Amino acid sequence: MANEMEELIGFLSAPSPQVQKVAVDIVRDLTGSEDGLQSLASYSKTVLPSLCRLLGEKKEVSEAATQALVNLSQNSDLASKMIEIGIIKDTMDILYKQGCEITGLLVMLLVNLTQLDSGVESLLQLGDDKVQGLNVMKLVRSFCTSSNEKKADDPFGHVGSILVNISKNKDGRSLLLDSKRGLLKQIIRQFDSTSILRKKGVSGTIRNCCFEADNQIQNLLLISEFLWPALLLPVAGNKVYNEQDTSKMPLELGSALSIEREPVTDTEIRVQALEAIYLIILQGAGRRAFWSVNGPRILQLGYEEEEDPKVMRAYEQIGSLLVEGNDTEEGSMQTSA
Repeated sequence: MANEMEELIGFLSAPSPQVQKVAVDIVRDLTGSEDGLQSLASYSKTVLPSLCRLLGEKKEVSEAATQALVNLSQNSDLASKMIEIGIIKDTMDILYKQGCEITGLLVMLLVNLTQLDSGVESLLQLGDDKVQGLNVMKLVRSFCTSSNEKKADDPFGHVGSILVNISKNKDGRSLLLDSKRGLLKQIIRQFDSTSILRKKGVSGTIRNCCFEADNQIQNLLLISEFLWPALLLPVAGNKVYNEQDTSKMPLELGSALSIEREPVTDTEIRVQALEAIYLIILQGAGRRAFWSVNGPRILQLGYEEEEDPKVMRAYEQIGSLLVEGNDTEEGSMQTSA
């Protein structure tokens, strides 16, 4: 004889939309507490497929089902089981179905699922050459075309977090750095957004991709027109640079530094930018490119204004590397007190 939980889960598949609605609301509310999550976890084999089937229903049912799945997917074991039953494909299909009304929730579900390697591999569609990378291309396009600064709601803003998760994976980095697809170039342009969420997504993705600098330095430098401003402007300090300094920089970088600008106050973004620069200049070609945009001078002036110890250490790591490699370049960056 079925117990109460089994009966509740059974109602998720009821033919009556009204019964489904009541059942899914109760399940959603249960996922809001630790006790409720544990109770549902014991029935994961039935509750997860039942909730997944409701993702394509009308908003009053699909919204509560997705909220429940977002909460459940914070548990790595449950997230793994969702991935095994193919929820990422279902989520992408519904996300790009015309008239989707739960976009933000579906994106949040993908954020949680791509915390796991298996989730990243599923989203990348590894093993299927015909479609490999198509999901990521769709998400990047949405991330880069959906931003509306006038709206408080930014349903694709959290795609930046998905991209950070993807870029922790070697196959993910290879996809993003593929010059034929041009994905990283598109992503970097979102650093101009006023959204801190988007900026963090961009900076984290760039930083992770720079771990491939030892074999992808040329692909990184191919987009240097966009890459250097995204990495150097957050750590350039607040001063208006003089003409002597800006004349040695590319136009897009010199123009931005020759006027007053909004400082990047987020510590994580500044540290990630500096870590990315460090990874690039570990390579000879990267170091020469850095000198060619007057990068050491920018970091010198930025360091003089920096007060955060964590960020200062990141500056100093670069300074030490530049001093060590100074036998082939002129000048040096001062990082000592």
